[in-house]
Amino acid sequence: MNEFPRFDLIGQVALVTGAARGLGRAISLALAHAGADVALGLRDLNSHGGLPHEIEALGRRTLPLQMDMTRVDQIFQAVENTVAHFGRLDILVNNAGIAPGNSAEDFREDDFDQTVAVNLKGTFFASQAAGRVMIGRSYGRIINMSSQAGFAALPGESVYCMTKAGIAHLTRCLAVEWGKHNITVNAVAPTFIHTPGTEEALADPEFRADVVERIAALHRIGEPMEVAGAVVFLASPAAALITGHTMLIDGGWTAR
Repeated sequence: MNEFPRFDLIGQVALVTGAARGLGRAISLALAHAGADVALGLRDLNSHGGLPHEIEALGRRTLPLQMDMTRVDQIFQAVENTVAHFGRLDILVNNAGIAPGNSAEDFREDDFDQTVAVNLKGTFFASQAAGRVMIGRSYGRIINMSSQAGFAALPGESVYCMTKAGIAHLTRCLAVEWGKHNITVNAVAPTFIHTPGTEEALADPEFRADVVERIAALHRIGEPMEVAGAVVFLASPAAALITGHTMLIDGGWTAR
């Protein structure tokens, strides 16, 4: 291994879940910019917001897919369609997630079930579907979306925090189990990022000020491409020896 590190993804195929907006959109574009063709997992096939055209403008191929993460049949079909269309699957980014907030004493059962279904169950079965393909090829990169909420308690977010902590540990388990197949499994754990999902909360001046203060080192809200950069790195040949790791992208929130 005397070659210089490579950070490009030329010739590879990625599947991104929850690709329509926010982090999923930025990650899809960043992967395409790095050279990958990108399959887009969408809860609603018509919700892509022009993303396929943006990826094609970067000179990459793309494939929008119906992929409701609460539907295991759609998860497996999306992986199957990706392989049928592109002939391979090298990278899976488990980005899809939801975060209905409420105090623990008032959290509703249907919100609990939905959060676990998308964040944990969906992540596991997407990994299983992609993992079977990757095992057959003896190569793969899986990047899961955890959160700083898996490492620091957030009031009113107990169920979300639980699922994100679970994703971090699932990442370690899959890394150990699939390493023998030359598959790496890692996660990224962002702080508050400017996305449509955080827009309403961050519009509250008091809440925003508290978040900025808690991001202890940098004192600013993150941008989607700052998370996408870490995903591209973990998917790249330069990260070949990194597995079972959750990378905090939290501006120093958990450092103090």
